[in-house]
Amino acid sequence: MNSCNKLKSPNVPFLGVSHLLDLLADVGVENFLLGLAEYIQQDFMRWDEFDKSPRYASHSEEGVIELMPTSDGNNFSFKYVNGHPKNTLKGLQTVTAFGVLADVDSGYPLLISEMTVLTALRTAATSALVAKYLAPANSSVLALIGNGAQSEFQALAFKALLGITQVKLFDIDRSASIKCYENLKDKGLDVEICLSAQEAIEGAHIITTCTADKCNATILTDEMVANTVHINAIGGDCPGKTELDKNLLLRGDVFVEYEPQTRIEGDIQQLDASSFVTEIHRVISGLAPGRTVAQQLTIFDGVGFAVEDFSALRFVRDLMQQSPHQQKLDLLANPKDPRNLFGLLANSQKTSLRQAS
Repeated sequence: MNSCNKLKSPNVPFLGVSHLLDLLADVGVENFLLGLAEYIQQDFMRWDEFDKSPRYASHSEEGVIELMPTSDGNNFSFKYVNGHPKNTLKGLQTVTAFGVLADVDSGYPLLISEMTVLTALRTAATSALVAKYLAPANSSVLALIGNGAQSEFQALAFKALLGITQVKLFDIDRSASIKCYENLKDKGLDVEICLSAQEAIEGAHIITTCTADKCNATILTDEMVANTVHINAIGGDCPGKTELDKNLLLRGDVFVEYEPQTRIEGDIQQLDASSFVTEIHRVISGLAPGRTVAQQLTIFDGVGFAVEDFSALRFVRDLMQQSPHQQKLDLLANPKDPRNLFGLLANSQKTSLRQAS
């Protein structure tokens, strides 16, 4: 029997926002990020076991709705996620998500989870995990270009996994930088708000770009960036949405999660299909080099991939089994005779009549 045991009841474990917040409070955010990164690394090291495909995406003028499925043969997962940059003008989140982990043998769901907060955590954990292999040795300064919902998670993940001590912030909306500063100022980091992207990246060892506009933008130009840094480009994640100068991509060594998906959605959509990139699981498994010399520009063109969501769901399910807080959903029909599903209706009507009398 696989690690995710068969359900013992029709009630499906459910991880809501409040339960996830309880888990984070019990474990600590940085410890959570460390554990999550470990699970992602484990799954990247068994990459060939997973079904892989570019995510299904339904695009509209205002945003995108996506489904992200994968399976390792024992368990199946998918995530529903949207991306609507203008939502903040309506007081709504740019990104919302939920996910399911299921047992392949029975098809029964093993966990249903919120994934709005969890996606932010898994994105940050993935970014920092990749940087362990690609960033300059002893990196201590992180520049965050784009200070929206993802920014604090990124800073804490880089602190936990790489020992970052200084964070330099820039956003065209200064209120976003102020929000990020207030959230991070008591987290053991030296935080500074900068007046421009150029000011933010000066002296930085790692540059994270995470902007939300659904357009081909140039957040970093070729001239701005030295050959000694690592760029964590995670804002370009759908067709027609980019952050990096094409010449910057041509100059650097580019690493991706799953090349067929990143060719569609990532910054490398600007490049010819013949341009060389390295899938990061090869570096993690020791099959390809990461950063090999100090004078090397490395770029992670991260768009988010289904295996990372699988890892996140697997991680929180294991945590939930140790948690005193358990939530269940009455989601699955459970007739005494599995062939007599209709009998549930008759039994329900009988119960209603007895209660009425």
